[in-house]
Amino acid sequence: MRDESSPAGEPVAPLTDAEARRVLSELAVEAGGIGTFDWDLTTGRLLWDERLLTMFGYEAGAFDETIAGFTARLHPEDVDRVSAEIAAAVDAVGILDTEYRIVLPDGQVRYLGARGRALAGVDGRAARLLGAAYDMTARREGQVQLERVLESMSTAFFTLDPDWRFTYVNSEAEHLLGLARERLVGAVVWALFPAAVGSVFESSYRRTMSTGEPTSFDAHYPAPLDAWYEVRAWRNLDGVAVSFLDITARRRLQEQADQEARRGRLLGHVMEQLLGTVDPGEAARRLARLLVADLADWAVVTLTGDEGIAGSRRGLVEVASAHRDPALSALVQEYAVSRLPHLPDLTVVAGAMEGGEPQVIQHDAGAEVMRMLGPGRSRDLMAQLAPDAVVVLPLIGSSGAVGILSLCRDAGHGPFPDDALVTAAHVAGRAGLALDNTRLYRRQRRLAEGLQRSLLTEPAQPEHLQVAVRYVAAAESAQVGGDWYDFFLQSDGSSVIAIGDVLGHDTEAAAAMGQVRSMLRGIALTGAAGSTGPADVLRGLDRAMTSLDLSTTATAVVARLSPPAGPQPSATVLTWANAGHPPPLVVGADGTVAQLATPANDLLLGVLPDAPRTEHGRVLDPGATVLLYTDGLVERRGQSIDDGLARLGDLLAVPGTHLLGLEDLCDRIMSRLVDPTPQDDVALVAVRLAARGT
Repeated sequence: MRDESSPAGEPVAPLTDAEARRVLSELAVEAGGIGTFDWDLTTGRLLWDERLLTMFGYEAGAFDETIAGFTARLHPEDVDRVSAEIAAAVDAVGILDTEYRIVLPDGQVRYLGARGRALAGVDGRAARLLGAAYDMTARREGQVQLERVLESMSTAFFTLDPDWRFTYVNSEAEHLLGLARERLVGAVVWALFPAAVGSVFESSYRRTMSTGEPTSFDAHYPAPLDAWYEVRAWRNLDGVAVSFLDITARRRLQEQADQEARRGRLLGHVMEQLLGTVDPGEAARRLARLLVADLADWAVVTLTGDEGIAGSRRGLVEVASAHRDPALSALVQEYAVSRLPHLPDLTVVAGAMEGGEPQVIQHDAGAEVMRMLGPGRSRDLMAQLAPDAVVVLPLIGSSGAVGILSLCRDAGHGPFPDDALVTAAHVAGRAGLALDNTRLYRRQRRLAEGLQRSLLTEPAQPEHLQVAVRYVAAAESAQVGGDWYDFFLQSDGSSVIAIGDVLGHDTEAAAAMGQVRSMLRGIALTGAAGSTGPADVLRGLDRAMTSLDLSTTATAVVARLSPPAGPQPSATVLTWANAGHPPPLVVGADGTVAQLATPANDLLLGVLPDAPRTEHGRVLDPGATVLLYTDGLVERRGQSIDDGLARLGDLLAVPGTHLLGLEDLCDRIMSRLVDPTPQDDVALVAVRLAARGT
């Protein structure tokens, strides 16, 4: 509160409004550390207040009140610029807004800011320049310190004003943006970087400017920068500040890692699919389907036949194809088949099969292949398919190329990327070995099955019985197995059914199987008529195996069908003995199913030469069917033999099954119970009695 009394106690007149405003202005100037100047352009006299004199380091009476006195304190590097700015304001009778450095007598440098206005005289030209100056050293030093920090940063940084003009750019930003800061500062970001318009760059910056919310994102800027950036943007007092890092190398490493992971997954999937079948044709079909899902628009796999020579262009017979578009699959398959006669003469095939190197056509591949094909249906089909790019890769086996893999990209899809070619080469290498193994396996399997079947003679076919047999070798091994069967007639007219399984899947097991089967037949046929029953046969076989020192064991069932001795000429007696083998089954003419199980099977053959053998009997009605089989039919990995026997019984009990012809019945049993790639050999013998009245 103002004391309105004088020192003598006399009252003081209150301040007028103008005086009050003047006092407030002086207080504001004093609080802001502002000094004022008044330059009379007519006389040249430059008046400074005491605060400005102090700011410039002049003692009382030392300033000569001239513009030269002002210039004498200016930093030499700022003299020309500031003089030009003052002259421009005077000439334009306009505003002066400048910053400059002054050098004090003690050598200290300080930063000042000044604002002024030129006032016109009666002739319209500037007569006076009034203004104020203020010391901004502290703020400028802070700014300089900040700029030093920003310049030393490895992170790029720039600021944008509300008009999207660059206001500051550090050296790292200059480097990453590829432009000098003189070109950047003051320019509109969208003009210098038009590809940012409509991208995540623009949307993120504008969102930050309008909402004040910070944003962060990773994005790619196209050529000429062609780089990936990790970007952070936030609001500041003057607009938007942006920091960013070039993460192109990191992205490429990540993409490379992702490509390697995808390649690994694809290779694993290819091997899983190819190793899951022993059929080369099915393997080729699986390979074609897998590759159109990952590498190409369509694919054709062509293999040499089993008799083809690895590395030769001749004998290309196995063909599989696939197209990404199901509507074009038939067209591709027709092309794949129709081109077969021309394949040996195609340059790309020769280069792949004989040179062992991928053949790549990256542009206008359809026309190039058409020139190789010459006139014909395959050329017409190629004209319809018209791929942009084709790569033909050899499928290399253990002794050379066993086929070719053709991958194609449709028109408009461009060439194969480098990573796709690398992946395709890896796939072809793995697939070639897998397909070669499949081809060799099939050869060995056919040889083994041929040898196996040569040891299993065709069964006799008496008039009053129907006999059907089935044999399937295990898919897990191309070796000869130990499963066997036999059916023959004894001298008294009885029929002998035998089935067995010698332990093992090798040549020793096959040899033992052949000996056991031959000895069983000999023992059954050399006894007195009607005296050599199933139990006698097994006892004699056990002794013979011991005498011959066959170091093996085997299971077996021997059964005999003979007419009864009593007054039932239409009935048939079944007698059997079981040495550790799955029990026979009987399907009656009425469809009933009976398992010929006993409380305990006798011991396996080859364990004890004098093991007791038990014989069992059952009377069969006309039309009954007897089934003998090996354990491969009812036992497998993940399924017990009891579960398998139950499945077989349920299948036979399905209404109408007993009415099937014997061959059809065997086919149904095998198709329903045997896997496409069985884990064990399977043998089946079915004997059906003539129906009543036939």
